[in-house]
Amino acid sequence: MTIATATHPEVTHDDIYVTRELEHRASPESDHRQIKQALMELAGRMSEGPEAVLPLFVSLAMELGGGVSAGISIADLDASPPIFRWAFLKGSLAAFEGATTPRDFSPCGVTLDEDKAILTRHSELMYPWIADVNVVLPEVLLVPLHKGAEQLGTLWVVSDELSHFNKAHVDAITEVAAFVGVALRMHQTEVRLAKALEEQETLTREMSHRVKNVFNIVEGMIQLGGKRSASKEDLIKSLSGRVRALAVAHGMIRRTTTAVSDQTTDIGDLVRAILRPYEQARLDVSGPAAALGERTTNGLALVLHELATNAAKYGDLSRDGGTIEVTWAKGDASLILEWKERGGPLVSGAPSTAGFGSELVAGTVRQTLAGTLQHQWFPEGVEITLTMPVQQLDK
Repeated sequence: MTIATATHPEVTHDDIYVTRELEHRASPESDHRQIKQALMELAGRMSEGPEAVLPLFVSLAMELGGGVSAGISIADLDASPPIFRWAFLKGSLAAFEGATTPRDFSPCGVTLDEDKAILTRHSELMYPWIADVNVVLPEVLLVPLHKGAEQLGTLWVVSDELSHFNKAHVDAITEVAAFVGVALRMHQTEVRLAKALEEQETLTREMSHRVKNVFNIVEGMIQLGGKRSASKEDLIKSLSGRVRALAVAHGMIRRTTTAVSDQTTDIGDLVRAILRPYEQARLDVSGPAAALGERTTNGLALVLHELATNAAKYGDLSRDGGTIEVTWAKGDASLILEWKERGGPLVSGAPSTAGFGSELVAGTVRQTLAGTLQHQWFPEGVEITLTMPVQQLDK
């Protein structure tokens, strides 16, 4: 296979991947007892946590391999496209901590695909993303990391000399990799657990916030309905309908751990469902059809519900005669939704502090919708612009 690159006009796979040369290189006798002693000492420190011991394993791999740098490339197969994330780097490449490289166009990817130790020579000649950062890699020894059948990534050691690595280095670093795989899986489990606990705490605060808002909204409906209803029966009828509509809108905001769903919701149906409880206001809703995936439906429903709640508590929906205009337009790259309030109390400017609701909206827009949110505060009411990338809509 021949690959033309900007850094070298003609480079073959066999020029870069030279693992076969290890069979012919002299290998000095290794001190296996010393290697195992070092590994057992580090293994005994696992109780300190993988975050503490993983850098030590990388340092040991660099020492045993006689390299100038070493690190772990962690496979992120859920990314689109899949990537490796560099972590726990030591030596000359430590400045690249946190960098990402392609899963399917990299020596690390080849190492996982072939599921064995790989030796490369001047891989920057084949991979422009290495040459672009002015890195020269005379030799790199890469060993796959596993936890059972799960591919975790690679452990690699860099030498600044050609013909440096030999089979003794492979054996030693492979032994280190066995411990690194266990520690890395522990580390990933701890990270996921911490994230789950954080999400649970946020969900608890969010649910408490929603319940308080529901009571506030219903109280406002009762007050407005009492002013406009001619009889107790009229009040019961109008209030019952609005509470049912509020329940429908509230039900559109749901938590899910399902990664993939074929269900879609039209954005117009979503906006109208969220605003249906506030029929006492003049509502102007318009925009083109756009199908939303489950994740985006949940996120946008939460944002719209929070905006409507704020309008009912503090803005134009807190008074008779208030108006809300919600419009959206879809371009090639973005969908832009505008929310405009008129007819409420005079607005003196942005709030001096941001409550949990504002934090919830900001976080949802950024994390779930991959979008941006802008506020403009006018005396006659607030105007809010939400921008989302089009490719996000069907997620």
